Amino acid sequence: MPPRVTFQPCGWQRSEETPLSSEYDFSLANIGRLEAVNGLSRVQLLRPGSLLKFIPEEILIHGQDFRLLRVGFEAGGLEPQAFQVTMAIVQARAQNSQAQQYAGITLSKAGQSSGSRKPPIPLLETSEDWEIERKKQGARGWRVSTVNERFDVATSLPRYFWVPNRTLDSEVRRAFGHFHQGRGPRLSWHHPGGSDLLRCGGFYTASDPNKDDIRVVESMLQAGHSDVVLVDTMDELPSLADVQLAHLRLRALCLPDSSVAEDKWLSALDGTRWLDYIRSCLRKASDISVLVTSRVRSVVLQERGDRDFNGLLSSLVQLLSAPEARTLLGFQSLVQREWVAAGHPFLTRLGGTGASEEAPVFLLFLDCVWQLLQQSPAEFEFSEFFLLALHDSVRVPDTLTFLRDTPWERGKQSGQFNTYTQVYTAGYSQPPAGNSNPQLSVWDWDLRYSKEQILQFHNLGYDPEHCPDSWLPRQQPSFMVPGPPSSVWLFSRGALTPLNQLCPWRDSPSLLAVSSRWLPRPAISSESLADQEWGLPSHWGACPLPPGLLLPGYLGPQIRLWRRCYLRGRPEVQMGLSAPTISGLQAELAHLQELLRKWTPRISPEDHSKKRNPNTIISQSR
Repeated sequence: MPPRVTFQPCGWQRSEETPLSSEYDFSLANIGRLEAVNGLSRVQLLRPGSLLKFIPEEILIHGQDFRLLRVGFEAGGLEPQAFQVTMAIVQARAQNSQAQQYAGITLSKAGQSSGSRKPPIPLLETSEDWEIERKKQGARGWRVSTVNERFDVATSLPRYFWVPNRTLDSEVRRAFGHFHQGRGPRLSWHHPGGSDLLRCGGFYTASDPNKDDIRVVESMLQAGHSDVVLVDTMDELPSLADVQLAHLRLRALCLPDSSVAEDKWLSALDGTRWLDYIRSCLRKASDISVLVTSRVRSVVLQERGDRDFNGLLSSLVQLLSAPEARTLLGFQSLVQREWVAAGHPFLTRLGGTGASEEAPVFLLFLDCVWQLLQQSPAEFEFSEFFLLALHDSVRVPDTLTFLRDTPWERGKQSGQFNTYTQVYTAGYSQPPAGNSNPQLSVWDWDLRYSKEQILQFHNLGYDPEHCPDSWLPRQQPSFMVPGPPSSVWLFSRGALTPLNQLCPWRDSPSLLAVSSRWLPRPAISSESLADQEWGLPSHWGACPLPPGLLLPGYLGPQIRLWRRCYLRGRPEVQMGLSAPTISGLQAELAHLQELLRKWTPRISPEDHSKKRNPNTIISQSR
């Protein structure tokens, strides 16, 4: 089990079945700040190696997941051991390393025999998993490529991925060599209407592909479609440094001891730019979902590293366009495929390597999903509490899911790959034998949460009418309109611009340089594609809004602060939010009734004899 600190309040008993689900547990890697307090004025920030200068009356443990745990040392309790307890935590933090101290949850905790536990969702570690997912999506024009089984094409890519049927693995290997980190174009999601959403890295500037390579790359980008849209992913989106700075500002603002005055708190929140970045991501995802659903085409997401915002936008597009992605299992499969298997550098982005490339892109994505959940609650099977559990799991090294940067590192750590070799072995589709102690994934919720807690993962307001099979039959072309022959478009700054050729790197060798160097950039539009009647050329005709497509709101107050997540260290703010338990609801009801008594105007003696409508009292108190 990973190193952690645990406190047990009086009268509270831990569940033996789920020992890691308590709010009184803190993984040492999750502790962001530790403070000792004595009296009203003596506060000491405890860093690794520091020495406590006084006997504390309480310690404050600030979690990187925005939690705050206050531990008081009362007389007759732990007061005599306050110094030793506090220093023990300081020393344990100094010795702990998230990157090296991983132990994980073993199968014995669940009382299961080794290797007998089936993953809750496919982990996409075998070719069979990818083939099942391909058939589930109905992607008939695609196949599972085995070219990266030994990770000799790209260690950041999964062992398997989808490529066009007619593309040979030898051609895939050559084509991927011209893209940044070997992350060439591959299928991300096949829309039931026929469109394909692809993702790829940036094209190497110094690359000079021959005619055969150009043909293969073009064929993979077109994916059998005559209409192709190249999307500049980072256009109008924040940089990684912007995301990191906004998150740091948000964390400082949400601390209980924030120095920002209450009357200036909202303006300070606006100054963090966090909500602005959520707004930008939702708007761009909305536009791309329109591109995918409005016609039968290939839509290609292009990002230099293909490991951050490509995953964010691809995931949001699927959530907006596919009701099955909004189910509990569907969403978990989406995260596993577009983030974990696709090689998002979780450890680096969350500061686990000490590098300067920190940026909580995945947490930004979860906030975007929370915004969609608030705007369309009946469309999602999972609840806010599920998103919170996933948010907190990123910081707790109980599983390898979010603790490595690449599928290769994750597999090597778990013992799945004993050696790393550059040799390609055809037909090698199964993990090597000898993995006697498989590590569990983050999706094994029942080993860390009680049954009562897992029940809270389900959204009680979910409308079963939005089930996946009811929204659109497979391959129904009624609203999907084919584009004109060989039409190639660049989507940049909210507008579509026609291109003369699919591969413009002869003049500008970088795919990412297309929008700025190959063609003049169009003016930024204040409207989304949906606002511009889908933003499509007039000769394509009008297209009705497809069923099952969500268009999120992203203007002004439509984007809200995730209070239950970011303000968990301020219990007074949590009052008024929907409580997860009956006792919690009763406490909130009592609190609201007390406020109602304070705010209700005094009633004259004549009114006491009259029957009053409770709704009238409530309206007067507003």
